[in-house]
Amino acid sequence: MKETEMKLLNPSNCILYSGGLKGAEAEFGENAEKWGVREVNFSYMGHKMERVKDVRVLSEEELKQGDISMTIVSKRLKRNFSEAERIRRVIQSIFHMVNNGHQVFAIGWINEDGTVKGGTGWAVELGKFFNRPVHVFDQDREKWFTWKGGVWVEDEPLISHETFVGTGTRNLTEAGKNAITMLFEKSFSRK
Repeated sequence: MKETEMKLLNPSNCILYSGGLKGAEAEFGENAEKWGVREVNFSYMGHKMERVKDVRVLSEEELKQGDISMTIVSKRLKRNFSEAERIRRVIQSIFHMVNNGHQVFAIGWINEDGTVKGGTGWAVELGKFFNRPVHVFDQDREKWFTWKGGVWVEDEPLISHETFVGTGTRNLTEAGKNAITMLFEKSFSRK
């Protein structure tokens, strides 16, 4: 048996934490289901999800656990949020995803300043803050990058922890979809 094969996880021992939204999150969920990975999709009252499998609706008290000043979020992401109250619930639910999943996989776009575009950027920033392995597939460059030593480094990550986050843009490209499929294939295939 090759060394890389010995390190592969059994997918039935893994849990994907996500939000079940259209695009990247739904695609992560579909791949998890295909490979027998358990999934937990965090939601809250009024949250519209595409993937409604294994939904965990967060109470108001649970949402408050992920509460953070929008000023801090704005500083970390280097942008302002005009609809702070609307985005607050998203930020709060992302906290639960990253708090539960050890490794973070995101699909989207890495900005020139090193942040990631949109709400996906908060999952990435929390992953960095919690000192978790963080990987982003940049849909423009069509490559995976891993956060190492304070910079993005081109990489070919594998799911190497039993708990992981799958998140990203609702505007999933074919390249992004293929990246998710190949991530699961390379991580769990014993061929």
